[in-house]
Parts: sequence; C-alpha cells; structure tokens
Amino acid sequence: MVDLMSESPGKQFHVSGFLARTSQLFGVGGFLLLALAFFAISADNFFTPANTVNVLSTISVLGIVAIGQTFVLVSGGFDLSVSGTVPLGGIVFTVVSNAGHGVLVATLAAVAVGLAVGALNAFVINVVGINPLVTTLATLSIFAGFAFVLSGGLTIPVQDLNAGPMGDRLGGMPIYVWVLIAVAIVGWLTLRYTVYGRSLYAMGGNAEAARLAGLRTQALTASVYTLSGGMASFAGVMLAQQLLAGSPAVGGQAALVSITAVILGGASLTGGTGGVPGTILGVLLLGVVANGMAIMQVPAFYQQIATGVMLLLAVGLGRIRAVIERASLREVDSSKPGPDEKELRERETNEHLNTREGITPRKSPTSDVEVGGQRVPHRDGGENDG
Repeated sequence: MVDLMSESPGKQFHVSGFLARTSQLFGVGGFLLLALAFFAISADNFFTPANTVNVLSTISVLGIVAIGQTFVLVSGGFDLSVSGTVPLGGIVFTVVSNAGHGVLVATLAAVAVGLAVGALNAFVINVVGINPLVTTLATLSIFAGFAFVLSGGLTIPVQDLNAGPMGDRLGGMPIYVWVLIAVAIVGWLTLRYTVYGRSLYAMGGNAEAARLAGLRTQALTASVYTLSGGMASFAGVMLAQQLLAGSPAVGGQAALVSITAVILGGASLTGGTGGVPGTILGVLLLGVVANGMAIMQVPAFYQQIATGVMLLLAVGLGRIRAVIERASLREVDSSKPGPDEKELRERETNEHLNTREGITPRKSPTSDVEVGGQRVPHRDGGENDG
C-alpha cells in the first residue's frame, strides 16, 4: 500500500535545496530592511526622493562591476584586477575625450582597454597556468600603476561639460540607473536561460567534469575575464561622467566591494552558485549602508570596516547555506535503501516465490534441492544427478 502522505526523496531534496538556495537571499533581504529602518530613524533626509536617486546613481557603478564579477565567480574564478581597470577606464575616457574625439569614441576606447585587460588575465590563467588570484592581483597592480602614469598622478577634469550624457535624466532617474537595469536584465537572462550560462555553472561546479563532458573550459574562462574587464572599464567611464573627471585614485575598492556584493547575493568562492538578482540585492545593501553612514557623517574608514564585516557576514551566510544543502543530501541518501537492504529484499522476494512453487533454494554448491517433496542431489552449475 502506498503512503500518499509521504514525500518522495526527490521532492524532499527539491524543497530542501530550494530553502538552501533562498536562505541567504532572505537573510540579505532582512538585513537590507533593517538597514533601511535604522537609517530612516537615525539619519535625517534619508527617505527623500533626492537621496533615493543619489543612492541609485552611486550603486550603478558598483552594480556594473559586480555583474561582471558575478560571471567570473559563477565560473569558479576570481578577478581582483577590476580595482585597477575601473580607474584606468576613467582616465582613458577623460584623456580621449579631452583630445576632441567625442564621447562615443572615448567610451569605446576605454571599453577596449578593459577588454584587453580581461583578455590578458585569461591568457595568463589559461596558457601560463597561474592561479587566478595571483594573476589578477598582479594585473591589479600593473594597470592601477598605468592609470597613475597616464594621468601623471593627478585628477584630470573633463574639458567638455557635455561629455557626461549618462548623467541626464530619463523618467526622473539618471541614465546610469537605466543602464544598470538593462545590463542586469541581460546578465540575468544570459546566466539563467542560455547554454552559455548553464555551461558557466557547470564549469564552476566541477571544471574537470565539465571539460570531460565536452565543454570548452578555456574558452569559457577567456570569455568571463574579458567580459569582467570590459564591464569594469565601462564602470570607470560611468564614474568619470558622474564626476566629470578622471582620477587614478577613484575605484580602488572596486574588487573588495564587488566581491562582497556578489557573495552577499549567494555566490560562492568555489564557483557554481550565485546569480544577478542576488548580486543586485547585495549591491543595494552596500549602497544603503554607505549612504546612510555618509548622511550620519560617519568617517569613511568606518565604512571600510562595515564593508569588511558584511563580507564576513556573507561568507557566514554561505556557510549556513552549505550546511543546509549537505543536510538535505544526507536526508535523501538515508531515505534510499542501501546495497545490503536491497540484497536482503531481493533474497526475501526470491524465497517467497520459491516457496510458492515448492522449491527450496540451495544453501551450498552440494546441497540437495527439494522438488515436490522428493530430494534430488544438486551440483553447482544447475544440472541434476539422477
């Protein structure tokens, strides 16, 4: 008789896995609500239309970097070089714009530099075989230095005051915000509904298994690092248009903050998990905390402390999620009969069938078989002596 009230192991795992995947998002969402409530009470002018637009404009730059970082982390990689690519992109945009080449050409030049940075990262990781952490740490230092060399260590103002079109408003919000929304939608659709996105999750979960399954892991690695570099440089362009200046000292925290946002959103440093919606939620939390602390006139170095604390919080939430997932897997495994139990069930079934037919199974190679009440000698191999 089938127990209709009991759940199958697959359904139990589906429910437990869903809870594990969403627990961190609910946790981050809860902290975001607490932060909003705290700053609404403690900080004057926090819940005003002007400050809301200010928060969204500020997080647009971080959001672009974090979405690119999401692709890298999902694939099992790590990109610290964005902290050098963001200021370099802003400097390149400013220099090309001041040379009279226009906003579009300056933007394309900056993005091309970012794509080249990402391609170099991919080459060193794929061909030379250096660890992504070491590779991107080295290129961070190299290209942050290039930003200082190109600018002479100074902040370069944008001479054309019309070179910041993304600061114009559309529907009451700056174009920066709409750009972030568009990039987030495209990134979400790509990761969730395309073969490319599923391949990144597979590679992040187990790179060797993905390679043996026929995935071109080196090509996928090259694509995510190139994408991350291009998006980081484009974020630098957005930042330069916001400030109407390019500075080699601005954007140096992009790696730490973007990785924090992605991990807050449910990604893992080992790859295979995460997504754009969670990343945006993490970006919102970081942006709200930074803005609220600024309104309360909290010194900037305390904001760095808060970012570090939230990174530890994100890793802790990820650890809790991993524990829940392992517990759900153990629950499914325990509900499945082990090999000994299966063998016992088969043996009992065979004995029952043999009893109905009047046959007693042999217990050894030389045992007799009882057929119809008569004992017949039996050899190993199934032939009768008679």
